[in-house]
Amino acid sequence: MATLVTDVAAIEEEEDVVRQSRLKGFLGNYFLRRLFRAFLTIFFVSTLTFFLVRLLPGSPVDVYINQQIQQYGYTYEEASNQARSLFSIDVEQPLLLQYLDYLKNLVRGDMGMSITAPGTSVASIIESRIGWTIFSVGTALIISFVLGSFIGMLMAYWRGGKFDGFMSTFGAITGSIPDYQLALLFIVIFGVRMGLFPYTQMRGALSSGQQVEFSFAFVQDALYHAIMPILVYVFVSIGGWMLLMKSTTIQALEEDFVTAARARGIPEWRILVFYVGRNAILPLFTTLTVSIGFVVGGSLLVEPIFQYQGIGARLFESIQQRDYSTLQGIFLMITVSVVAANLIADLLYSRLDPRIRSKG
Repeated sequence: MATLVTDVAAIEEEEDVVRQSRLKGFLGNYFLRRLFRAFLTIFFVSTLTFFLVRLLPGSPVDVYINQQIQQYGYTYEEASNQARSLFSIDVEQPLLLQYLDYLKNLVRGDMGMSITAPGTSVASIIESRIGWTIFSVGTALIISFVLGSFIGMLMAYWRGGKFDGFMSTFGAITGSIPDYQLALLFIVIFGVRMGLFPYTQMRGALSSGQQVEFSFAFVQDALYHAIMPILVYVFVSIGGWMLLMKSTTIQALEEDFVTAARARGIPEWRILVFYVGRNAILPLFTTLTVSIGFVVGGSLLVEPIFQYQGIGARLFESIQQRDYSTLQGIFLMITVSVVAANLIADLLYSRLDPRIRSKG
């Protein structure tokens, strides 16, 4: 009997050791730790968004019922029945049960139905708008990153000169102007005063009658309508890339390998591009990866000004019209994109610098 008890105790002790080793293995895995933190962040922000939306006066169903009564003359009962058939939100349920239903729908990939567009799912609204925002803001991000990195490298190489002083002032000024103010200035100065572009004809994402297709006419028309938002995004962001690249380039110029390269008689342009530039731009890729996550939410105020039909304009409309379902879906998408970008940046940097993975 004593031997049996001893064997059971030994088995239990061995199982505890195995569980502890698995836990240590999970906590010691850098990728799993970051992935777990990303899921926690998305869950926390989704929960916070859900409850913050419901702290606003009135519920999505109440807003919809009032719109149907005022605009179409429905009775309260008719509007209420229609709202219940359209929305998966039951305002009579306790808030905790509503939250559990919300989580169940998210697990199934259902973000609900739009309030301002009855019968239209939030997912379809996001799908129809997100491409235009990615096109405009993403194009601007690539242009500002490439130009900013190149100009910043030249600023560092010619630091203290007129070019450095002018571009530093330019970057500081453009970087301090809010994007919506710069958009208004573009319209007033270049559109109204100088008449350089027909801003009224450039509204929307495409011209009337232009089909979405893979053709030169489609790309040309899309660029025509997106050029002003793209210019605004480039102007407000290029200064940051220039100053950041200048800082990293100055640090790279002081490294020993630059002195050794000059001593070997390597041309200055080759040193600047292949030795200094390649090492200086490396830290910028992490910032670029994080910036990609903010592409989705970076157009909230610029798109409504230019009447550009991207996700930012739809988010602005949802705030005005209190379309809570669409707000939750767009904020969830923004959260996922930002968290995913940060996760990729962490993993990328951990590959570039293995010491990051070894830190607790």
